[in-house]
Amino acid sequence: MKTEEKNEVIIPRDLALFRLDAQGYWRNDEGRFRNKKIIDYFHHAISKDDDGYFVSQDKGGVIEKVYFPYDDTALFVFDIIFDPEIVLTLNTGQTIPLDPDQLFIQNDNLYVQTQGDERIKFSERILVKISDKLEESEAQLQIRIKDKLHPIRELA
Repeated sequence: MKTEEKNEVIIPRDLALFRLDAQGYWRNDEGRFRNKKIIDYFHHAISKDDDGYFVSQDKGGVIEKVYFPYDDTALFVFDIIFDPEIVLTLNTGQTIPLDPDQLFIQNDNLYVQTQGDERIKFSERILVKISDKLEESEAQLQIRIKDKLHPIRELA
């Protein structure tokens, strides 16, 4: 643990007591977090700087930044709204419009790449929610948006 500034404590990734798994669940040595308030707090506290993703909190005037490990990505689609444009709600609470041309599949998972070069994974719950919009033709998955099919590229 090192102190960057007088009012900031940095916990490096290898000393973090929690991590984010490949499905977007927070875990520690005792297993998956179960308290919804704590889970929501952790998700909404995610930020990113040049050193990577971290969660932070103010502890009596001292900002504690914990860089946490994650198995796949730190960002997940936790909700999707189709009215009238498609808007994705991330685990952080941030909302972004969906650009179907930025969708891709890798290792049987669906992702979207943002303009800021962030890789965001669709949670299992959202995959179920959009399953009626997905179609396969000629061995390629496509998503139907406003009666138009958009191919989803597959990466190795």
